[in-house]
Amino acid sequence: MPPLNYSGKLVLAPMVRTGELPMRLCALRYGADLVWSPEIVDKKIIGCKRIVNEKINCIDFVLPEKDNTVVFRTHRYHERNKIIFQLGTASPELAVQAATIVAADVAGIDVNSGCPKHFSIHSGMGAALLGTPDKLVAILEALVKQVGNKFDIGISVKIRILDTPEQTFDLVERLVKTGICALTVHCRKIPMRPRERAIRDGYLAGIARICRQAGVACIANGDVYCRGDLNVLKDKHGVDSAMIASSAEANVSCFSAETTDKVRHWREVAQEILTTAVEVDNHTTNTKYVLGRIIPGKDPLYRAIMQSHSHDDMNRAFQGLPPERQADLGQGTEEKGNAKRKIDMNELVDDVVRSGIGHQRQRMADLHSSLVDGSTGLQQLASR
Repeated sequence: MPPLNYSGKLVLAPMVRTGELPMRLCALRYGADLVWSPEIVDKKIIGCKRIVNEKINCIDFVLPEKDNTVVFRTHRYHERNKIIFQLGTASPELAVQAATIVAADVAGIDVNSGCPKHFSIHSGMGAALLGTPDKLVAILEALVKQVGNKFDIGISVKIRILDTPEQTFDLVERLVKTGICALTVHCRKIPMRPRERAIRDGYLAGIARICRQAGVACIANGDVYCRGDLNVLKDKHGVDSAMIASSAEANVSCFSAETTDKVRHWREVAQEILTTAVEVDNHTTNTKYVLGRIIPGKDPLYRAIMQSHSHDDMNRAFQGLPPERQADLGQGTEEKGNAKRKIDMNELVDDVVRSGIGHQRQRMADLHSSLVDGSTGLQQLASR
């Protein structure tokens, strides 16, 4: 039996760009039980070198041929036994190679077979694996046998629901027989977007039952807003755990809130993210992106953060001070000294980026209002 228990947990979802180390550490501080890394493609991690970063107590996986660009960074102490590495793969052989590289530094390996975006489904990865179940089964069996058992860590998979409950149940029946410890189901079909209401009735209870009979933890994802939702989902649908995505992007203190009106003020949360980003030498561009998800677009702080060129500038913005002149910063010395984290082009065409990331909080509030019904007992998102 693996040391990691996936049951009774409220966890942070794998999220491209947002789910880097500062967000994960803050999620854990606010009460998340486990955190997922963003999806990282097998070939990319295979090319990495492992480096112990004593300065910030982290383990870095870097690309030597690209000036030690950081592909994956995990904290040696705060994330120990709580970080799940999500892998993008379409090959059992490559999956094992990639997972072996990080296995000693993570609590589990999760195979992404749910993301429908191009950067994930190209080459047959992500949600494309739902159309090739034989390959998905082979990947999971290989990971369980050659990585999970060897390193004594959990192997899991994240899926979406299929067109019918029967098709979904048939797939889940096959997946739980591979030896995995947990299965996360995003309760939306492949073409569905986050603004569309998750589909639970007719699906989730049946999936949970199949998982329970096989001794596999069932994690529900989709329209989960706060810690209080975990008990609702367990009682109504029989799931073991729940995963939060968009709500955590908007206000990561949702992990400690029993109801959505109990989240911390967005400014407190944004300051915590920035402080943590500085502590772990996060890339300035990524910090700015994450803060842009939290700070309301109409607040003066949003504009000040977007105009910042360094973490020092961002701290000055929180104090109501103007940014330093670039000349006074030595032409961006902080940016040069920052651990590199280059952003893939496919990450920059995100739908939310195109529509203005500063309005994430308002979008979440509108989404929540459209989804609430009598069965969930959820309240309106606070701290607009």
